[in-house]
Amino acid sequence: MIVLTPIKKFMLPICAEAITIESFQGKTVEEISKLPANEGNKERILGNLFKIEEAPGETPNITLNGDFSKVKRIGQGMKNGEIIFSGDAGMHTGEKMSGGKITINGNASGWTASQMKGGIIEIHGNASDYLASPYRGSDSGMKGGQIFVDGNIGSDSGCYMKGGVIKIKGNAGRFLGFHMTDGAIYVGKDCGSRAGANMHGGKIVIMGAAEELLPTFQVDSIKPKVKIDDTLSAPGPFYVFLGDLAENGRGKIFASKNANPALKSYEKYF
Repeated sequence: MIVLTPIKKFMLPICAEAITIESFQGKTVEEISKLPANEGNKERILGNLFKIEEAPGETPNITLNGDFSKVKRIGQGMKNGEIIFSGDAGMHTGEKMSGGKITINGNASGWTASQMKGGIIEIHGNASDYLASPYRGSDSGMKGGQIFVDGNIGSDSGCYMKGGVIKIKGNAGRFLGFHMTDGAIYVGKDCGSRAGANMHGGKIVIMGAAEELLPTFQVDSIKPKVKIDDTLSAPGPFYVFLGDLAENGRGKIFASKNANPALKSYEKYF
């Protein structure tokens, strides 16, 4: 097991895509310390920025001690193994990962799990904007894997989602699941406005208050419960909305009946 600890408080963003299971595999501590990184616009090596040690045990493969909130692209393209953060994680963590597991015992910065294809990411704090979403101008969203968030998430999360599952225990920001075509998003508390905008498929389940549902979604029925995946079914009852009809979409938003009394007026359409 390799353990990395920052040797100072970073004032500039650190780009460290070399911190992956695949890059470290088969290398000595000395070889790992010579892998490239950037501090702002300056070229560095990992040994300039982190104390690197080898510790007993094979799992987790990489442990990151301290504040990594300014360290970007850790676990990029990861295919197997395990990375554990003892604190906060920086932007683009787990981008394009297809396997393995990342555990963040803190908060996650923007674009965590962008274009994720597989594997598991657990966030035991909050996640910032663009969780599991692609960059502006791209429609290559999350295609597989599982994301678990104990806290809240920011806006524009799960955009262009094509598969996989996102489970949030807290609140979700606006534009959740924008343009999603498949997969499932579960929100344990409240959800911001415009959830499912331009949605083509998939499901969004909101256990708390839905701030605003777009008028391009049509109320369909009331369901007693909904299956999120093979491990979780959410108890209802739920109002079921279909859409986004502006896109000829077939997506579904399940909004808790008990948490959304303002939606009772839709019952006259059943």
